[in-house]
Amino acid sequence: MTSSDSGSRDSASLEAARALLAEFPVVDGHNDLPWALREKVRYDLDALDIAGDQTAHLHTDIPRLRAGGVGAQFWSVYVRADLPDAVPATLEQIDCVRQLLARHPEDLAPALTAADMEAARGQGRIASLMGAEGGHSIANSLGTLRGLYELGVRYLTLTHNYNVAWADSATDEPGVGGLSAFGREVVREMNRLGMLVDLSHVAATTMRDALDTTSAPVIFSHSSARAVCDHPRNIPDDVLERLPANGGVAMVTFVPKFVLQAAVDWTNEADDNMRAHGFHHLDTTAEAMKVHAAFEEATPRPVATVSTVADHLDHMREVAGIDHLGIGGDYDGTAFTPDGLRDVSGYPNLIAELHDRGWSRTDLAKLTWQNAVRVLGAAEDTARELRATTAPSNATLESLDG
Repeated sequence: MTSSDSGSRDSASLEAARALLAEFPVVDGHNDLPWALREKVRYDLDALDIAGDQTAHLHTDIPRLRAGGVGAQFWSVYVRADLPDAVPATLEQIDCVRQLLARHPEDLAPALTAADMEAARGQGRIASLMGAEGGHSIANSLGTLRGLYELGVRYLTLTHNYNVAWADSATDEPGVGGLSAFGREVVREMNRLGMLVDLSHVAATTMRDALDTTSAPVIFSHSSARAVCDHPRNIPDDVLERLPANGGVAMVTFVPKFVLQAAVDWTNEADDNMRAHGFHHLDTTAEAMKVHAAFEEATPRPVATVSTVADHLDHMREVAGIDHLGIGGDYDGTAFTPDGLRDVSGYPNLIAELHDRGWSRTDLAKLTWQNAVRVLGAAEDTARELRATTAPSNATLESLDG
Protein backbone atom coordinates (compact mmCIF):
# COMPACT_ATOMS: atom_id res chain seq x y z
CA MET A 1 0.00 0.00 0.00
CA THR A 2 1.30 3.43 -0.86
CA SER A 3 1.55 6.13 1.75
CA SER A 4 -0.96 8.22 -0.21
CA ASP A 5 -3.47 5.38 0.04
CA SER A 6 -3.04 4.92 3.78
CA GLY A 7 -3.14 8.70 4.34
CA SER A 8 -3.83 9.67 7.94
CA ARG A 9 -5.87 6.56 8.70
CA ASP A 10 -5.53 5.56 12.35
CA SER A 11 -2.90 2.85 12.60
CA ALA A 12 -4.96 0.81 15.06
CA SER A 13 -7.91 0.74 12.63
CA LEU A 14 -5.65 -0.34 9.79
CA GLU A 15 -4.10 -3.02 11.97
CA ALA A 16 -7.57 -4.32 12.83
CA ALA A 17 -8.54 -4.26 9.15
CA ARG A 18 -5.49 -6.23 8.09
CA ALA A 19 -6.06 -8.76 10.87
CA LEU A 20 -9.63 -9.25 9.68
CA LEU A 21 -8.53 -9.65 6.06
CA ALA A 22 -5.90 -12.21 7.04
CA GLU A 23 -8.75 -14.45 8.20
CA PHE A 24 -11.58 -13.31 5.92
CA PRO A 25 -10.01 -11.88 2.77
CA VAL A 26 -11.85 -9.90 0.14
CA VAL A 27 -13.87 -11.64 -2.53
CA ASP A 28 -13.92 -9.01 -5.27
CA GLY A 29 -16.73 -9.37 -7.77
CA HIS A 30 -15.21 -7.67 -10.77
CA ASN A 31 -11.72 -6.91 -12.09
CA ASP A 32 -11.01 -6.11 -15.76
CA LEU A 33 -7.34 -7.11 -15.79
CA PRO A 34 -7.79 -9.52 -18.76
CA TRP A 35 -9.20 -6.75 -20.95
CA ALA A 36 -6.44 -4.35 -19.85
CA LEU A 37 -3.86 -6.98 -20.86
CA ARG A 38 -5.56 -7.34 -24.25
CA GLU A 39 -5.65 -3.58 -24.83
CA LYS A 40 -2.16 -2.76 -23.57
CA VAL A 41 -0.02 -5.71 -24.72
CA ARG A 42 -2.32 -8.05 -26.67
CA TYR A 43 -1.93 -10.75 -24.00
CA ASP A 44 1.87 -10.61 -23.95
CA LEU A 45 2.12 -11.60 -20.30
CA ASP A 46 5.88 -11.14 -20.30
CA ALA A 47 5.45 -7.49 -21.26
CA LEU A 48 3.18 -6.85 -18.25
CA ASP A 49 4.11 -9.52 -15.73
CA ILE A 50 1.77 -9.26 -12.75
CA ALA A 51 4.29 -11.10 -10.57
CA GLY A 52 6.00 -7.72 -10.14
CA ASP A 53 4.96 -4.14 -9.48
CA GLN A 54 2.87 -2.81 -12.38
CA THR A 55 1.72 0.37 -10.65
CA ALA A 56 2.73 2.45 -13.67
CA HIS A 57 0.46 0.46 -15.99
CA LEU A 58 -2.27 -1.39 -14.09
CA HIS A 59 -4.39 -1.28 -10.95
CA THR A 60 -3.64 -4.96 -10.39
CA ASP A 61 -0.64 -7.16 -9.74
CA ILE A 62 0.06 -9.99 -7.32
CA PRO A 63 2.05 -7.98 -4.75
CA ARG A 64 -0.76 -5.43 -4.49
CA LEU A 65 -3.46 -8.12 -4.37
CA ARG A 66 -1.57 -9.56 -1.43
CA ALA A 67 -1.18 -6.15 0.22
CA GLY A 68 -4.90 -5.52 -0.25
CA GLY A 69 -5.95 -8.73 1.43
CA VAL A 70 -7.66 -10.20 -1.64
CA GLY A 71 -8.53 -13.88 -1.23
CA ALA A 72 -10.77 -14.42 -4.26
CA GLN A 73 -11.21 -12.57 -7.51
CA PHE A 74 -13.86 -12.84 -10.19
CA TRP A 75 -11.82 -11.95 -13.27
CA SER A 76 -14.04 -10.32 -15.86
CA VAL A 77 -13.82 -11.90 -19.30
CA TYR A 78 -15.50 -8.82 -20.75
CA VAL A 79 -15.41 -7.95 -24.45
CA ARG A 80 -16.77 -4.85 -26.15
CA ALA A 81 -20.30 -5.16 -27.49
CA ASP A 82 -19.35 -3.61 -30.83
CA LEU A 83 -16.80 -6.28 -31.77
CA PRO A 84 -17.71 -8.13 -35.00
CA ASP A 85 -17.85 -11.46 -33.18
CA ALA A 86 -17.94 -11.41 -29.41
CA VAL A 87 -17.72 -15.16 -28.81
CA PRO A 88 -14.12 -15.75 -30.04
CA ALA A 89 -13.01 -12.61 -28.18
CA THR A 90 -14.61 -13.94 -24.99
CA LEU A 91 -12.78 -17.24 -25.49
CA GLU A 92 -9.53 -15.30 -25.80
CA GLN A 93 -10.31 -13.57 -22.50
CA ILE A 94 -10.91 -16.94 -20.85
CA ASP A 95 -7.62 -18.16 -22.30
CA CYS A 96 -5.87 -15.12 -20.81
CA VAL A 97 -7.14 -16.00 -17.33
CA ARG A 98 -6.02 -19.59 -17.81
CA GLN A 99 -2.56 -18.41 -18.86
CA LEU A 100 -2.35 -16.22 -15.76
CA LEU A 101 -3.26 -19.18 -13.56
CA ALA A 102 -0.66 -21.39 -15.25
CA ARG A 103 2.05 -18.73 -14.81
CA HIS A 104 1.33 -18.03 -11.13
CA PRO A 105 0.22 -21.29 -9.48
CA GLU A 106 1.69 -20.39 -6.08
CA ASP A 107 -0.50 -17.30 -5.86
CA LEU A 108 -3.56 -17.90 -8.05
CA ALA A 109 -5.78 -20.96 -7.58
CA PRO A 110 -8.35 -22.01 -10.21
CA ALA A 111 -11.81 -22.01 -8.61
CA LEU A 112 -15.20 -23.15 -9.89
CA THR A 113 -17.14 -23.69 -6.66
CA ALA A 114 -17.59 -22.32 -3.17
CA ALA A 115 -15.61 -25.30 -1.88
CA ASP A 116 -12.75 -24.36 -4.24
CA MET A 117 -12.79 -20.86 -2.79
CA GLU A 118 -12.51 -22.17 0.75
CA ALA A 119 -9.74 -24.58 -0.26
CA ALA A 120 -7.75 -21.73 -1.83
CA ARG A 121 -8.18 -19.65 1.33
CA GLY A 122 -6.81 -22.55 3.36
CA GLN A 123 -3.81 -22.75 1.04
CA GLY A 124 -3.14 -19.02 1.19
CA ARG A 125 -3.80 -18.63 -2.53
CA ILE A 126 -6.14 -16.24 -4.34
CA ALA A 127 -9.17 -18.14 -5.66
CA SER A 128 -9.62 -17.15 -9.29
CA LEU A 129 -13.06 -17.32 -10.86
CA MET A 130 -14.44 -15.85 -14.09
CA GLY A 131 -17.46 -13.75 -14.95
CA ALA A 132 -18.61 -12.80 -18.46
CA GLU A 133 -19.73 -9.17 -18.70
CA GLY A 134 -22.57 -8.79 -21.15
CA GLY A 135 -25.14 -11.05 -22.76
CA HIS A 136 -23.60 -10.31 -26.17
CA SER A 137 -20.95 -12.88 -25.18
CA ILE A 138 -23.45 -15.73 -25.70
CA ALA A 139 -24.68 -14.50 -29.13
CA ASN A 140 -28.32 -15.35 -28.31
CA SER A 141 -27.39 -19.02 -27.85
CA LEU A 142 -28.11 -21.15 -24.81
CA GLY A 143 -25.62 -23.70 -26.16
CA THR A 144 -22.94 -21.00 -26.06
CA LEU A 145 -24.01 -20.13 -22.51
CA ARG A 146 -23.47 -23.75 -21.51
CA GLY A 147 -20.11 -23.74 -23.27
CA LEU A 148 -18.95 -20.76 -21.26
CA TYR A 149 -20.03 -22.49 -18.07
CA GLU A 150 -18.03 -25.60 -19.01
CA LEU A 151 -14.99 -23.37 -19.58
CA GLY A 152 -15.30 -22.04 -16.04
CA VAL A 153 -17.44 -18.89 -16.31
CA ARG A 154 -19.46 -18.62 -13.10
CA TYR A 155 -21.50 -15.49 -13.72
CA LEU A 156 -22.98 -13.68 -16.68
CA THR A 157 -23.79 -9.98 -16.51
CA LEU A 158 -26.97 -9.89 -18.57
CA THR A 159 -26.01 -6.71 -20.44
CA HIS A 160 -23.13 -4.28 -20.64
CA ASN A 161 -23.66 -0.65 -21.64
CA TYR A 162 -26.03 -1.47 -24.50
CA ASN A 163 -29.15 -3.57 -24.76
CA VAL A 164 -29.05 -7.10 -26.07
CA ALA A 165 -32.01 -8.47 -28.01
CA TRP A 166 -33.48 -10.00 -24.87
CA ALA A 167 -32.52 -7.63 -22.04
CA ASP A 168 -32.40 -3.88 -21.43
CA SER A 169 -29.28 -2.10 -20.22
CA ALA A 170 -29.22 0.68 -17.64
CA THR A 171 -27.45 3.01 -20.07
CA ASP A 172 -29.44 2.43 -23.27
CA GLU A 173 -32.93 3.33 -24.42
CA PRO A 174 -35.62 0.81 -23.36
CA GLY A 175 -35.90 -2.07 -25.82
CA VAL A 176 -37.95 -4.99 -24.54
CA GLY A 177 -39.01 -3.39 -21.27
CA GLY A 178 -36.76 -5.51 -19.05
CA LEU A 179 -36.37 -9.19 -19.97
CA SER A 180 -38.03 -10.76 -22.98
CA ALA A 181 -39.34 -14.33 -22.94
CA PHE A 182 -35.95 -15.52 -24.19
CA GLY A 183 -34.24 -13.42 -21.56
CA ARG A 184 -36.23 -15.16 -18.85
CA GLU A 185 -35.20 -18.48 -20.39
CA VAL A 186 -31.54 -17.38 -20.19
CA VAL A 187 -32.03 -16.76 -16.45
CA ARG A 188 -33.68 -20.15 -15.95
CA GLU A 189 -30.89 -21.93 -17.82
CA MET A 190 -28.29 -20.10 -15.74
CA ASN A 191 -30.09 -21.33 -12.61
CA ARG A 192 -29.99 -24.88 -13.96
CA LEU A 193 -26.28 -24.62 -14.65
CA GLY A 194 -25.30 -22.95 -11.38
CA MET A 195 -24.13 -19.77 -13.14
CA LEU A 196 -24.82 -16.63 -11.12
CA VAL A 197 -27.17 -14.06 -12.66
CA ASP A 198 -25.32 -10.74 -12.49
CA LEU A 199 -27.54 -7.65 -12.57
CA SER A 200 -24.88 -4.95 -12.72
CA HIS A 201 -25.28 -2.82 -15.87
CA VAL A 202 -28.92 -3.80 -16.44
CA ALA A 203 -31.95 -1.52 -16.34
CA ALA A 204 -34.05 -1.49 -13.18
CA THR A 205 -36.85 -3.16 -15.19
CA THR A 206 -34.43 -5.97 -16.05
CA MET A 207 -33.40 -6.29 -12.39
CA ARG A 208 -37.02 -6.70 -11.35
CA ASP A 209 -37.83 -9.18 -14.14
CA ALA A 210 -34.78 -11.25 -13.26
CA LEU A 211 -35.74 -11.34 -9.59
CA ASP A 212 -39.25 -12.41 -10.60
CA THR A 213 -37.79 -15.23 -12.74
CA THR A 214 -34.80 -16.61 -10.87
CA SER A 215 -34.90 -19.53 -8.47
CA ALA A 216 -31.33 -18.88 -7.25
CA PRO A 217 -29.67 -15.88 -5.58
CA VAL A 218 -28.47 -13.11 -7.89
CA ILE A 219 -25.46 -10.84 -7.62
CA PHE A 220 -24.61 -7.30 -8.57
CA SER A 221 -20.91 -7.78 -9.28
CA HIS A 222 -20.05 -4.05 -9.23
CA SER A 223 -22.91 -1.65 -8.44
CA SER A 224 -23.68 0.87 -5.71
CA ALA A 225 -26.80 2.55 -4.28
CA ARG A 226 -28.93 4.81 -6.48
CA ALA A 227 -30.40 6.58 -3.44
CA VAL A 228 -26.89 7.77 -2.53
CA CYS A 229 -25.72 8.57 -6.07
CA ASP A 230 -28.35 8.95 -8.78
CA HIS A 231 -26.75 7.07 -11.66
CA PRO A 232 -28.65 4.45 -13.70
CA ARG A 233 -25.83 1.95 -13.12
CA ASN A 234 -26.74 1.86 -9.43
CA ILE A 235 -29.38 -0.20 -7.62
CA PRO A 236 -32.72 1.35 -6.62
CA ASP A 237 -33.86 0.80 -3.05
CA ASP A 238 -36.89 -1.29 -4.05
CA VAL A 239 -34.50 -3.77 -5.67
CA LEU A 240 -32.14 -3.77 -2.68
CA GLU A 241 -35.17 -4.50 -0.49
CA ARG A 242 -35.77 -7.71 -2.45
CA LEU A 243 -32.33 -9.20 -1.82
CA PRO A 244 -33.15 -10.79 1.57
CA ALA A 245 -35.96 -12.85 0.04
CA ASN A 246 -33.78 -13.75 -2.94
CA GLY A 247 -30.61 -14.40 -0.92
CA GLY A 248 -28.44 -12.41 -3.30
CA VAL A 249 -25.52 -10.01 -2.83
CA ALA A 250 -24.92 -6.43 -3.99
CA MET A 251 -21.19 -5.78 -4.38
CA VAL A 252 -20.38 -2.09 -3.99
CA THR A 253 -18.21 -0.58 -6.71
CA PHE A 254 -15.57 2.15 -6.45
CA VAL A 255 -15.99 3.96 -9.81
CA PRO A 256 -16.19 7.68 -8.89
CA LYS A 257 -18.88 8.56 -11.42
CA PHE A 258 -21.08 5.82 -9.93
CA VAL A 259 -20.51 6.66 -6.27
CA LEU A 260 -20.08 10.45 -6.04
CA GLN A 261 -23.00 12.64 -7.11
CA ALA A 262 -20.67 15.56 -7.86
CA ALA A 263 -18.75 13.28 -10.24
CA VAL A 264 -21.99 12.27 -11.99
CA ASP A 265 -22.91 15.92 -12.44
CA TRP A 266 -19.39 16.82 -13.58
CA THR A 267 -19.41 14.00 -16.15
CA ASN A 268 -22.73 15.21 -17.54
CA GLU A 269 -21.36 18.74 -17.85
CA ALA A 270 -18.20 17.47 -19.54
CA ASP A 271 -20.26 15.44 -22.02
CA ASP A 272 -22.47 18.45 -22.76
CA ASN A 273 -19.35 20.54 -23.35
CA MET A 274 -18.02 17.99 -25.85
CA ARG A 275 -21.31 17.98 -27.75
CA ALA A 276 -21.44 21.77 -27.72
CA HIS A 277 -18.08 21.75 -29.52
CA GLY A 278 -19.33 19.30 -32.15
CA PHE A 279 -17.78 16.11 -30.70
CA HIS A 280 -19.35 12.87 -29.51
CA HIS A 281 -18.90 12.68 -25.75
CA LEU A 282 -16.78 9.50 -26.13
CA ASP A 283 -14.55 10.94 -28.88
CA THR A 284 -10.86 10.42 -28.04
CA THR A 285 -9.27 12.12 -31.05
CA ALA A 286 -6.57 14.71 -30.34
CA GLU A 287 -8.93 17.58 -31.16
CA ALA A 288 -11.65 16.25 -28.86
CA MET A 289 -9.17 15.64 -26.06
CA LYS A 290 -8.01 19.27 -26.27
CA VAL A 291 -11.59 20.38 -25.71
CA HIS A 292 -11.98 18.02 -22.78
CA ALA A 293 -8.63 19.01 -21.25
CA ALA A 294 -9.60 22.68 -21.37
CA PHE A 295 -12.89 21.89 -19.61
CA GLU A 296 -11.14 19.84 -16.92
CA GLU A 297 -8.57 22.59 -16.33
CA ALA A 298 -11.35 25.15 -15.85
CA THR A 299 -13.57 22.77 -13.86
CA PRO A 300 -11.49 20.26 -11.88
CA ARG A 301 -12.81 16.72 -11.66
CA PRO A 302 -14.45 15.91 -8.27
CA VAL A 303 -12.59 13.30 -6.24
CA ALA A 304 -14.27 10.37 -4.49
CA THR A 305 -12.80 8.95 -1.27
CA VAL A 306 -12.98 5.86 0.90
CA SER A 307 -15.71 7.63 2.87
CA THR A 308 -17.76 8.03 -0.32
CA VAL A 309 -17.81 4.26 -0.83
CA ALA A 310 -18.51 3.61 2.85
CA ASP A 311 -21.56 5.87 2.62
CA HIS A 312 -22.99 3.52 -0.01
CA LEU A 313 -22.31 0.48 2.13
CA ASP A 314 -23.97 2.09 5.14
CA HIS A 315 -27.09 2.77 3.07
CA MET A 316 -27.10 -0.65 1.39
CA ARG A 317 -26.76 -2.31 4.77
CA GLU A 318 -29.73 -0.35 6.09
CA VAL A 319 -31.92 -1.33 3.13
CA ALA A 320 -30.77 -4.87 2.24
CA GLY A 321 -29.10 -6.08 5.43
CA ILE A 322 -25.56 -7.12 6.25
CA ASP A 323 -26.03 -10.60 4.75
CA HIS A 324 -26.46 -9.16 1.26
CA LEU A 325 -23.38 -6.97 0.75
CA GLY A 326 -20.06 -7.51 -0.98
CA ILE A 327 -17.29 -5.66 -2.83
CA GLY A 328 -16.67 -5.29 -6.58
CA GLY A 329 -14.08 -2.62 -7.22
CA ASP A 330 -13.99 -2.63 -11.07
CA TYR A 331 -10.23 -2.19 -11.05
CA ASP A 332 -8.56 -1.95 -14.47
CA GLY A 333 -12.02 -1.22 -15.87
CA THR A 334 -12.09 2.47 -14.92
CA ALA A 335 -9.74 5.35 -15.59
CA PHE A 336 -10.31 6.95 -12.19
CA THR A 337 -10.47 5.53 -8.66
CA PRO A 338 -11.15 7.10 -5.25
CA ASP A 339 -8.45 8.47 -2.99
CA GLY A 340 -7.48 5.66 -0.65
CA LEU A 341 -8.73 3.05 -3.12
CA ARG A 342 -6.39 3.80 -5.98
CA ASP A 343 -5.65 0.15 -6.72
CA VAL A 344 -6.15 -3.36 -5.35
CA SER A 345 -3.90 -2.65 -2.37
CA GLY A 346 -6.45 -0.24 -0.92
CA TYR A 347 -9.12 -2.55 0.54
CA PRO A 348 -7.75 -2.29 4.11
CA ASN A 349 -8.56 1.42 4.03
CA LEU A 350 -12.22 0.67 3.33
CA ILE A 351 -12.37 -1.99 6.04
CA ALA A 352 -10.71 0.42 8.49
CA GLU A 353 -13.25 3.13 7.62
CA LEU A 354 -16.14 0.74 8.26
CA HIS A 355 -14.49 -0.43 11.49
CA ASP A 356 -14.36 3.20 12.61
CA ARG A 357 -18.05 3.54 11.75
CA GLY A 358 -18.91 0.74 14.15
CA TRP A 359 -19.10 -2.27 11.84
CA SER A 360 -18.33 -5.37 13.87
CA ARG A 361 -15.85 -8.10 12.99
CA THR A 362 -18.81 -10.35 12.19
CA ASP A 363 -20.25 -7.71 9.85
CA LEU A 364 -16.95 -7.21 8.06
CA ALA A 365 -16.33 -10.95 7.62
CA LYS A 366 -19.69 -11.23 5.87
CA LEU A 367 -18.90 -8.27 3.63
CA THR A 368 -15.45 -9.42 2.60
CA TRP A 369 -15.73 -13.19 2.33
CA GLN A 370 -18.73 -15.03 3.68
CA ASN A 371 -21.62 -13.53 1.70
CA ALA A 372 -20.06 -14.04 -1.72
CA VAL A 373 -19.02 -17.62 -0.94
CA ARG A 374 -22.49 -18.40 0.41
CA VAL A 375 -24.20 -17.08 -2.73
CA LEU A 376 -22.10 -19.21 -5.08
CA GLY A 377 -22.77 -22.25 -2.90
CA ALA A 378 -26.51 -21.52 -2.95
CA ALA A 379 -26.47 -21.29 -6.75
CA GLU A 380 -24.75 -24.69 -6.84
CA ASP A 381 -27.43 -26.15 -4.55
CA THR A 382 -30.21 -24.82 -6.77
CA ALA A 383 -28.50 -26.21 -9.85
CA ARG A 384 -28.25 -29.71 -8.35
CA GLU A 385 -31.99 -29.71 -7.69
CA LEU A 386 -32.88 -28.37 -11.13
CA ARG A 387 -30.58 -30.69 -13.06
CA ALA A 388 -32.27 -33.67 -11.42
CA THR A 389 -35.60 -32.71 -13.01
CA THR A 390 -34.91 -30.29 -15.87
CA ALA A 391 -33.26 -30.93 -19.24
CA PRO A 392 -31.06 -28.35 -20.95
CA SER A 393 -33.10 -25.76 -22.82
CA ASN A 394 -32.73 -25.59 -26.58
CA ALA A 395 -35.02 -22.59 -26.96
CA THR A 396 -34.00 -19.88 -29.39
CA LEU A 397 -34.52 -16.15 -29.51
CA GLU A 398 -36.75 -16.63 -32.56
CA SER A 399 -38.86 -19.36 -31.01
CA LEU A 400 -39.62 -17.38 -27.86
CA ASP A 401 -39.50 -13.74 -28.98
CA GLY A 402 -40.51 -14.07 -32.62
